[in-house]
Amino acid sequence: MSQPSTRTDLAGRRTRLREYQAQLLERMQSARTAGGARVNQLGVQVGPDRLLLDLTQAGEIVTVPAITPVPLTQPWYLGLANIRGNLVGIIDLARYLAADDAAQPNDFTDTVAGPDARIVTFAPGLGFNCALLVSRVYGLRHAAGMQAEGSQLADADGQLWTPFDLAALVRETRFLHVGF
Repeated sequence: MSQPSTRTDLAGRRTRLREYQAQLLERMQSARTAGGARVNQLGVQVGPDRLLLDLTQAGEIVTVPAITPVPLTQPWYLGLANIRGNLVGIIDLARYLAADDAAQPNDFTDTVAGPDARIVTFAPGLGFNCALLVSRVYGLRHAAGMQAEGSQLADADGQLWTPFDLAALVRETRFLHVGF
């Protein structure tokens, strides 16, 4: 007898998730069209870092699908995933950035793919069928209300956020060469 209740609970969760995603998408779209200023950004956690992604550069946020590894690629290139019928390259940005750190070249910091993990696709305007594995999506952050601390921003709770430019990432030569 508990089966109908389980189906109802699952359907309710799906409905709430869809409503949340629709609200987040609506807020992201309204922020994109609001005066062109980079006031609202998408807050995500990548490895141990909290990053702010420009809303004009971020696309969809989806749960982590099955990722098919691609042989002879860099360790930060996790593989390919089918997202709404499109093959998308999945990148572990934390591992990519750690591999670039000359002080710790072999000490990779993987993004934890726990229950809060999501895939954030690149906006179509970047012209890259790519996405980032993030440990957590914090939602919209009002960057204009944060205090600058060097290259980072501190929010009202004292959390440090690093603005991250996906457009600059897709221009990096090392990022464009996923194969060995």
